[in-house]
Amino acid sequence: MNETPAGSSQAPDDGRRDRRGEGDGSPFQTRAAFLQNWNWESVIRINRGACERGGAQHGIGSEAGRACEESWQLEYGQESTLLEALHELRSYHRRAPFLFFNGNTFSAIARQLAEALFHELPATRRREVISAVAHYVAGVLDRESMISMVDSLCESASFCPGDQVQTLRGSTSGIVVRILEDGRVAWRSDYGSLELIGLPESLRKI
Repeated sequence: MNETPAGSSQAPDDGRRDRRGEGDGSPFQTRAAFLQNWNWESVIRINRGACERGGAQHGIGSEAGRACEESWQLEYGQESTLLEALHELRSYHRRAPFLFFNGNTFSAIARQLAEALFHELPATRRREVISAVAHYVAGVLDRESMISMVDSLCESASFCPGDQVQTLRGSTSGIVVRILEDGRVAWRSDYGSLELIGLPESLRKI
């Protein structure tokens, strides 16, 4: 997620209104003061560390930096849904208060949030959830795709023959053939006749 200096183009949202992630059962509707553990000084420290690791000069933009600091100090302790908190982090990335590594800075906060909130997921699924929310905040992944990925990863990993599935990274898809006695899933790829064997937590329904 390396960046060019502030003011460079960022991947925009597509502007469409997506209703997924807004239901009462979605993890995105959990409410809390999600950002209360990060005051502006801690945000600056995160950016400074990112700049040191990336070999870039740490600095704060005069106008954008001052405006972001003022709004952050007013808002970071307020209660919101998780989806709203992630949207706020993404908006601060776009406002670019720092000279470099704005995406890395606010994605780091999103990663820590996801690590804490989704700690009960199997490790493989948790890593993919953390990656999805971080890429959303960094502007790499759009809202609809992020919500779809996280919601599907949070579903119970139980499958039946005939279910359409794909690997967690979406590189291979196929259909469940049978469930083995030890709980593993036998499935056939859409691109071949070979029967593949995998753990339930390594797959998600589509």
